[in-house]
Amino acid sequence: MTEPRKPIVEMPLRVRYHECDGQGIVFNANYLAYVDMAMFEVEKTLFGSHEEALARGVDVVVAESNLRYRAPCRYDDELVVAVFLNHLGTTSLIIDFEITRGGNLCTEVNTRYVFVDPATLKKAAPPAAVREVYAALLPAQAD
Repeated sequence: MTEPRKPIVEMPLRVRYHECDGQGIVFNANYLAYVDMAMFEVEKTLFGSHEEALARGVDVVVAESNLRYRAPCRYDDELVVAVFLNHLGTTSLIIDFEITRGGNLCTEVNTRYVFVDPATLKKAAPPAAVREVYAALLPAQAD
């Protein structure tokens, strides 16, 4: 039996009125803002802050995002954005996000990030110490 994935962080948030569209539902682009906010929480959890991650010689940029909407979110909903490391490559990582309301899945987001040198913003493998931090978060592989 496979154990459930353990999130790196679970970030609570409350939907604000201005994040909703004319239908009263969270406007689709705001889900990407939610996952971006959660990635800063990941950096805080793993490195202390975004600035500390930069000081370690690493930054990431979004290369691709895919969203799947399961249920609408509305003004004043209390959501949780859970963040999971899906894959760690040589110069990229794939992060899965689950946005839930009351334990029910509302939105799934899968984002590929590319590691870049903070000074040049050119693609670069992360320093070994940073890679080790992320590698420790990879899901266990079945035998």
